[in-house]
Amino acid sequence: MPIPGNLLTTAMAVMPHTDVDQALEAALSLDVPYWPQLPNYSYYEDMYVQAGEHFPGIVLDMGNKTLKFSLDKFIEEFEETMAHFEEPEYFDVSKTYSVVYHRFLELDLSSRPAIRGQLEGPVSFGFNVLDQDDRPILFDDTVRPFMFEFMAKRINVQLSNLKQNNANAFMFIDEPGLQFIFSAMSGYGEQKAKQDLDEFFSMLEKPCGIHLCGNPDWDFLLGLDMDILSLDVYTNAEIFAACSQSIKKFLNRGGVLVWGMVPTGFESFEKENLDFLAFKLNTIWLALEKKGIDIDQIIKQSMISPATCCLVNDDKEKTVEKAFKMTTDLSHILKQQYKIT
Repeated sequence: MPIPGNLLTTAMAVMPHTDVDQALEAALSLDVPYWPQLPNYSYYEDMYVQAGEHFPGIVLDMGNKTLKFSLDKFIEEFEETMAHFEEPEYFDVSKTYSVVYHRFLELDLSSRPAIRGQLEGPVSFGFNVLDQDDRPILFDDTVRPFMFEFMAKRINVQLSNLKQNNANAFMFIDEPGLQFIFSAMSGYGEQKAKQDLDEFFSMLEKPCGIHLCGNPDWDFLLGLDMDILSLDVYTNAEIFAACSQSIKKFLNRGGVLVWGMVPTGFESFEKENLDFLAFKLNTIWLALEKKGIDIDQIIKQSMISPATCCLVNDDKEKTVEKAFKMTTDLSHILKQQYKIT
């Protein structure tokens, strides 16, 4: 299995740090490290801005920290983009858009069980980036198919680069916007999303999967052709565990689940303790076992992570780093319980 399980640790990439070395050190403290995204260090490091590099029509205002889209600019720049369409390096994250990514690629991480990269997914990018009429570009039937193909190329080139450093590299496609497609008000329905995402995943190199902190239709998500799903189970435990049949099918085809259990928000973190978080996670797993999912399979195909990213704590990176340490401690407790060496 290219993506390791056995309760190894990783985390989501968006971090509150303003010090590149400190952020990288925190990411490397986990079993499966990744390159951090640091929007407080530079607006270029914002996950939407990074995904929009070289996307035709993007209007980036670094002074006001805004990212918008112009259809006229898209038409004007489209030919230039297509001239580079078969050049993988054109779709990679440049040093301007991430200092950390290129530092990460220079490290010798060949001895790690795996490493990970990430990019904002097309659904969330399409919901978040607005055109000249303040309309999400996801609703534009001309732009949307190109956007899915463009993001697939960006994911594939990054994964290729990471695999040169570690053969077990994989990708998170960050999709917080997926929870909104199930609202009647979204304007982008479940059926269309399924069609677009099936086509999108068919263009992606493997292994890859989705990370999100929200609460989408889990049956829908678990049915996509992906290798890994990372979620905030601290908040969504009961509703996720209710999807036992979809979870079983996902695991049976080799999928890995990343259980985000340690809160990173200051107030939530301060009121939790390690034993209770272990108890809460065990309760979910035992409930799934009663519904016919072998607990040994769950453990073998599971990783542990913080529940969410967090940029709003008054203590900046301190609570987040404590949450990373607690994630490691939680992994150790559970490994001892399930006799994983």
